[in-house]
Amino acid sequence: MLLLLLLQVSASCLWLGRSEVVTSFESSCPQFFFRKTPPNEALEPESPAWICQRYNNQYYFATLYDRNRRIPVYSAYLYQPGPGKRPKTWLVEPQLMNSIYPKTMEREWTLLNHFNVSLEQLSKSQAILQDYKNLTGLNRGHLNPSSHHSDSNSRTATFTLTNIVPQDEKLNGGAWNNYEQQTMIRSTKGCNTTYVIVGAVPGNNYIAKGRVNKPSHIWSSACCEVDTNHRKAWAVIAENDKNKVQLLTLGELEDVLTHLYGRDQVSLFDSSCPRE
Repeated sequence: MLLLLLLQVSASCLWLGRSEVVTSFESSCPQFFFRKTPPNEALEPESPAWICQRYNNQYYFATLYDRNRRIPVYSAYLYQPGPGKRPKTWLVEPQLMNSIYPKTMEREWTLLNHFNVSLEQLSKSQAILQDYKNLTGLNRGHLNPSSHHSDSNSRTATFTLTNIVPQDEKLNGGAWNNYEQQTMIRSTKGCNTTYVIVGAVPGNNYIAKGRVNKPSHIWSSACCEVDTNHRKAWAVIAENDKNKVQLLTLGELEDVLTHLYGRDQVSLFDSSCPRE
């Protein structure tokens, strides 16, 4: 058993850089947030995990994960769309189990066959592929969509189960898809850098025999740097049982989320990003 543990530690040390499950975004992967400022604590769940999403030894985005509900609270990334194929391989986060495991996302098969991990052990820490099988009226809804990235590795990195929620299939393929593919293109015209945070409000229903929460709402927000002195922002929210997206100002979304979460005032971006 000691030899196995040493082998696992040795394997994990092959991955250079900081751990993927980290203590804070500010100290590990702040580059995905406008002015290196993540959302405030008003969105944090009871059992949070801060994940700098690593694939092939590089960080591609950041996710605050809700360990209890087994869904992401939000994913933050830079909007850099480009042509490319939609990936097919689904990945999981080894370090949600323990820091001795690899710092990069892996396939379930790899963990089960090369790291002597049981499916039960993996399923205690996060959602697994089985949780999303045989869904009715729902599908795997990305928070950070692969189409908002420009190369194969960055697109593949979005295909981790820590970046998806059970989303209404009509919404995911309809109004939400229109926002991701059309509204974002129009809204980002003139932007040099666009910082995006997409999240999910926990709901009262679950899939997979109570294992994975079905969010009540899906939301998205963006802060765009036009130049050194000019910025613009926008946001949307959708109920997760209707094929409709509501366009809001950043300030309006923060107020809506403050009401839905029922905690402190929500702040998604640095204060220099316009709320009106």
